[in-house]
Amino acid sequence: MSEFPAVPARGSVGVMLPLDLPVGEVLPYVRRAEELGFDQVWVVEDLGWRGGVAQAATVLASTTNLTVGIGIMPAGARNVAFAAMELATLAQLHPGRLIAGIGHGMPGWMRQVGSWPESPLTLIKEYARALRLLIAGKPGPENGRYVRCEGVVITEIPEIVPPVILGVRGPKSQAVAGEVADGLLLAEPAAPGYITASLHNLGPSANPREIVVYDAAAVDDDEEAALTRVRAVLESVGEPQWAAHIDPLPFAAELRAHRAASPDARHFAQTMPADWVRQLSIAGTPAQARAAIDARHAAGATSVVLAPAGPDPLAALDSLARALPHRH
Repeated sequence: MSEFPAVPARGSVGVMLPLDLPVGEVLPYVRRAEELGFDQVWVVEDLGWRGGVAQAATVLASTTNLTVGIGIMPAGARNVAFAAMELATLAQLHPGRLIAGIGHGMPGWMRQVGSWPESPLTLIKEYARALRLLIAGKPGPENGRYVRCEGVVITEIPEIVPPVILGVRGPKSQAVAGEVADGLLLAEPAAPGYITASLHNLGPSANPREIVVYDAAAVDDDEEAALTRVRAVLESVGEPQWAAHIDPLPFAAELRAHRAASPDARHFAQTMPADWVRQLSIAGTPAQARAAIDARHAAGATSVVLAPAGPDPLAALDSLARALPHRH
């Protein structure tokens, strides 16, 4: 008998599996993350890199207690019934250890493969609703504009149904998440102000189980060294597509002015005030990083996921773990 997911324990801390990690380091990375006490590992699915479902299956099979999140599977990339079969199988084999993130996908990538819909909002709404029903063993809903799985039933279903959350940033898409999903995944940078604004966008009737946030992260006894490592990751945050992340912050107008005055993105990030870097990442000494994690949890995140910044992600795990609660 399947059940919808319970409200998650607050205060989880996860780590991202870098998409470009050499293949020989993938299993050592996730096993070390579990040894160090991280609660979650999140895998990404970017066009041309590694598949999200295959990565998730491997991480689940190679660890014992980690929750594994897929962040994200583009809605236009897979037939919803077959996606549900994959996710239900993972959740059946690894009970209570999967979170499924669904999103629009990057428009350029999705257009390149012929899978960008005329109405992305309609697609993701139909897709998320159908996916949640199918994974729980319920018949597929009435056929919609894009999603057609009426009456389909998956018989091999998990005892614990994995949450389906939407990895979206726009207010309209986040409102859809509040209506049809189990929560929200916020890409980096996810400062507390952005988390608060996103929760507002979910709407008053939303009952989200999971609010997962990503942030670039570096921990070092030398605060300046940690800030330097994350600056390179913040080069893009001055671009228009990151406006939703920046607009809720008190220094949004100053940041846009700074980007306009900078000759390029690298100069913009390298000359950004240190206080902005601290707010747009989880960086600094172990105590400072722990405070940044705590601030995101206080703003409403159930899980804070650290994306290691720097040239050696495997080595970075040990330093990032110094910000975990039991290392504080």
